[in-house]
Amino acid sequence: MNTINPITESLNIDDLTHENKEWIEALNDILSAQGENRGRDILRLLQNYMLSKNINLTEATLNTPYRNSISIHNQPAYPGNPEIEQQLENIIRWNAAAMVLKANDQGTGVGGHIATYQSAATMLEVGFNHFFKNKTDNYGGDQLLVQAHAAPGLYARAYVEGRLSELQMQNFRRELQEGGGLSSYPHPRRMPDFWQGPTASMGLSTPSAIYQARFMKYLENRGLKKPDGGKIWCFIGDGESDEPEVLGTINMATRDNLDNLVMVVNCNLQRLDGPVRGNGKIIQELERNYGGAGWNVIKVIWGSEWDELFSRDHDGILQARMDRAVDGDYQFYTVSDGPTVRDHWIDGDPKLDALMNSLSNEQIRCIKRGGQDRRKIFGAFDLALRSEGKPTVILMKTVKGDGMGASAEGQNTSHQKKQFTTIERIDIGRRFGIPLSDEALADAQLYKPADDSPVMQYLHEKRQGLGGYLPSRKVAFESVVAPELSLFKEAMEGTTREQSTTMSFVKILSRMLKDKNLGKYIVPIVPDEARTFGMESLFRQFGIYSSEGQKYKPVDSSSLLPYKEAKDGQLLQEGICETGAMASFLAAGTAYANYGVPTIPFYIFYSIFGFQRVGDMIWACADSLAKGFLLGGTAGRTTLNGEGLQHQDGHSQAVAATLPNMYSYDPSFAYELAVIVQDGIKRMYEQGENIFYYLTLYNENYPMPAMPENVEDGILKGMYRFRQDNSSGYKVHLLGSGSLMQEVLKAAELLKEYGCSTDIWSVTSYNLLTRQAQSIERQNLLNPENPQQNYIEQLLDREKGAFVAVSDFMKSLPNGIARWFPQGLVALGTDGFGLSESRPTLRDHFEVDARYIAWAALTSLYRKGQLAEAELARARVALVIPHEKADPALF
Repeated sequence: MNTINPITESLNIDDLTHENKEWIEALNDILSAQGENRGRDILRLLQNYMLSKNINLTEATLNTPYRNSISIHNQPAYPGNPEIEQQLENIIRWNAAAMVLKANDQGTGVGGHIATYQSAATMLEVGFNHFFKNKTDNYGGDQLLVQAHAAPGLYARAYVEGRLSELQMQNFRRELQEGGGLSSYPHPRRMPDFWQGPTASMGLSTPSAIYQARFMKYLENRGLKKPDGGKIWCFIGDGESDEPEVLGTINMATRDNLDNLVMVVNCNLQRLDGPVRGNGKIIQELERNYGGAGWNVIKVIWGSEWDELFSRDHDGILQARMDRAVDGDYQFYTVSDGPTVRDHWIDGDPKLDALMNSLSNEQIRCIKRGGQDRRKIFGAFDLALRSEGKPTVILMKTVKGDGMGASAEGQNTSHQKKQFTTIERIDIGRRFGIPLSDEALADAQLYKPADDSPVMQYLHEKRQGLGGYLPSRKVAFESVVAPELSLFKEAMEGTTREQSTTMSFVKILSRMLKDKNLGKYIVPIVPDEARTFGMESLFRQFGIYSSEGQKYKPVDSSSLLPYKEAKDGQLLQEGICETGAMASFLAAGTAYANYGVPTIPFYIFYSIFGFQRVGDMIWACADSLAKGFLLGGTAGRTTLNGEGLQHQDGHSQAVAATLPNMYSYDPSFAYELAVIVQDGIKRMYEQGENIFYYLTLYNENYPMPAMPENVEDGILKGMYRFRQDNSSGYKVHLLGSGSLMQEVLKAAELLKEYGCSTDIWSVTSYNLLTRQAQSIERQNLLNPENPQQNYIEQLLDREKGAFVAVSDFMKSLPNGIARWFPQGLVALGTDGFGLSESRPTLRDHFEVDARYIAWAALTSLYRKGQLAEAELARARVALVIPHEKADPALF
């Protein structure tokens, strides 16, 4: 039943229309006399009053009309020379297309993309000519993260600037050619003096940019970097926003008031296969998302040609038509002729017909989107830099493949358009005003103006005024001296008091944080599991970083270890967000290059939620030449008892093997951790190696022994003899790592019953052993006349007997080195899914406990003919080894 309002019921439609008009006139008077801000204040006051009366405005929207956020009255004057800038842009557009065409002409099939840069060219050129700043004595410099598919445009500009040679341009996507080549996408590892960050994996540049901006503030609040106005500019595509990492991290930017961050979304309305939102409006959708998250949203939709039409749209019919059209319609307009667009746009409305009569069919066909209008773009960039207290997103509407001609411009196939006919090439060159012959255009030759030409003088003058050329990656930082091992006295001397390697690491971390030389550079990172890892003591001592400090009294304020947030806090507590934590690791691990501050990140996480969940981000760290330590806590398939399939990690070390510049270790003892960490700091921050580390840590408590003599080299290379047994008997060699070293020690005791002399080897890194052995194998393949022994062969050259290796990870790790063992290797591991059980039962299930380790050694001796069958049978009974059992790998 509808409720009738007696007041409105007494008014007829004419009365309501008249009253509505009076309200609008009153608001116009306020806007005219007191300005836009006062108008907003009045509306906000009325809205808050309604809410105070418990009247909810359920129809309130986060969307503004489908038009530019900046009105023509607030649009700043353009400071540059539009004609010269257009000429420069056209030259770069041509060279960007030509380098891709030339690469494909060679018949190598290396590919390349043209359309993305053509849609983004104008916005990027406005940035390069007026906004993007390089580091100077007075300015910190901007970081520029661009769409990966726009890379040819950045190369083309660098070529015109004289930073890349013609030979390099001709070798686009052919990096192994003589004279050098260019990587397909932004890859700092491939071009470490050029690209500032990788963006080729869709969606990852957004969290990277957000957490780079946050880390910049972190460094400033901790006094490690002066506030110098540096900005993070991140350009992504509208289709890319469907990646969950993009919108999943935007709230962080407003929580930390990241006004040093500018996101630019190139809304060309097209994904790789078709429209991003054919039945809707991606710009309006993104406005709701970012606006609801508290961002400053700037929309750049229409070019200047529409300003005059809007000024005559007194009844809002043009705006209503724009609001009604969907993105599929706008794509259709792009590829249609003038009369077709006019008919479709007017949609039978005579008022719209009259309004549009001022434009010819050709003007209607050529009308620009806002992202191709430098004046509109400049206004948006300028407003973004003047916005304080919150991040800014600019939603820039463009045409994909703008300028490429009818065969590609705005087409669903434009992303895959990598080749043009001779006629099309000449047509594009002439449209861009490139002064080359038809033959040269057809051959896709590059063009560079004379050095003394006005366009070249303008280009260099603009970049010099902004501090230099971008993108550019410059590494300049003071080396960090690694601490002496004596800093980790407890780890080196050992303790009979039981503790896990996780707790051993926390003590090592605490010692580094307190060190007067090293401490300020240490950045502990944890995703809401600090108490799980025993790190709560760091809260009180070093504080959790918060851009706002702590505005509340924590519930545990009276305890010895209260939860403490601080503006200069050192610990990054990232909540339940592994992607965000990895983005923080990336920011901290690249600060040596981006800010000249050699921060050393230590990111500890549930090991299974590291590589498994955010492996793509870890790969981006490798590409970025990030430094630091990743620590997989609660590691092992059987050590984290009770948790089950989704928590028990038996494969992260196997996945870590896929990272070429990652040094992955699986230490058993505290002193091994100390040696590895000290050497890592020395190699990364003292000697400048572009590597990073992954260490697995366990939650099983046991005594930590003192470090034996002369084992440091073996720890770092991946394997050393932990204990030697010189007694007589059957010779057995047991290899252990991580928590399962305790089972190895027990197995050695069991083997005494069968007359075995057992040496124990600690394998700190199967991956490094495999990598080194493969390297020697390759050398021997190339130089068979002078074969060399690998490290394993050197270590075991004189050893005989049975060899058994056990790991709480997959058997592929020990099996990876098995062929270099003198008499074969039996590998035990935890292939299969984890399951909820007690630790002893799990180890029995996966056949990695002391009983199975001893049994594997005895069966190996039996196969060698050294152990009698009767003795083996006796061992089976004593060790309770079944004849048949379900394969745990299939369980």
